Amino acid sequence: MSDPTPVLPGRRATELPPAPASPDVLVPASDAELDRLVDAFRRFQARHTQALDRASAARDLGPTDARLVFHLAAADGEGMTPKDARAFLQLSTGAMTSLIDRLEQRGHLERRPNPNDRRSILLHLTPSGAGIAQELSAPWRTAFADAVAPAARTALAEVFEQVGDALAHRA
Repeated sequence: MSDPTPVLPGRRATELPPAPASPDVLVPASDAELDRLVDAFRRFQARHTQALDRASAARDLGPTDARLVFHLAAADGEGMTPKDARAFLQLSTGAMTSLIDRLEQRGHLERRPNPNDRRSILLHLTPSGAGIAQELSAPWRTAFADAVAPAARTALAEVFEQVGDALAHRA
């Protein structure tokens, strides 16, 4: 049985169709540009989630496991407290403990004493966890290398940072 979803001209069958709009509503050009940008970002997020789910499952990890591995990899070897990781992932204390235990049992992270606070620990990736982080980031690195010209990469990174900061201040 074939998929009954119509494919719009100029779109692949895997792309999401645009949101419906009333033909009676005229959208100012600047609003239309913002709508296109928001729609493109929504599609990017959906594809990111799908890719993360596939990459995680291929390594017998859940998407939240992979998000923690990515986040720890970005800590540049400094490690982070479970509290900071929990805030980033927006997990309960119990869920965070289960996640840490699971990744530690699989050999992907370790708990180390926090040299700045003897009452706490820092989470660090093991060599196995660092390898997983590199494997997980490979599709994104390839996609950005294929889609973004080298001269535009710094500017795009700055835009991502600015949008992220703007969202953080509005949330």
